[in-house]
This record gives sequence, structure tokens and C-alpha cells, in this order.
Amino acid sequence: MDAQLRRGVLDVLVLSAIKNEDSYGYKIIKDLKPIIDLSESTLYTILKRLIEDNMVIVKSMEFEGRLRKYYHITDKGLKRIEEFKNEWKELMNIYAFILEEEKL
Repeated sequence: MDAQLRRGVLDVLVLSAIKNEDSYGYKIIKDLKPIIDLSESTLYTILKRLIEDNMVIVKSMEFEGRLRKYYHITDKGLKRIEEFKNEWKELMNIYAFILEEEKL
């Protein structure tokens, strides 16, 4: 897969993982494990990028005596998911066209 396409897909995947509730790094990795094997370093690179793009905000909260960072999706992050869905429909149309042309 093209690196830029993969990056965009992973960004939206992480956004989708926190869409319904705030979450923390280990839980995000665990939640995504059935879909993709994501390393901690990759996840935190993605989260850093999403924070810089104002799609995610971080809240530190105490958990069992230590601070844990929770990630919360912003309206901009929610909008990105919707944009991705529309882009994906277009990509699927292109994919279907390519497959149909191969049959000829």
C-alpha cells in the first residue's frame, strides 16, 4: 500500500477507535489488534500528528496512583472520519472500474 494512503487510513482508524469514548494508548492498541498489529511507536506517532492537527486532545487523569493520558476526538477529528468515508466510496468506485477493465 502506498505510504501516504496507509498513513491516512491509520489516522482514521485511530480516530475511529476513540470516536465513541476517550481512550489511552494501550487500550487503543488492544482494541485495534483484531484489525491491525500496531506498535506503540507507530501509535504514538499517529497520536502526536492528530494532536498537532487538532483532531485529538489529551487529558491527563490519575489512574491507580499515576497519571494516564486519555485521548479525546475533536469535532475536526469527527469531520475527518466523515471525509474519509466519502473518499473511500470514490476509491471503491475506482477499484471496481479497474477490476471490471481486467475482465475485458
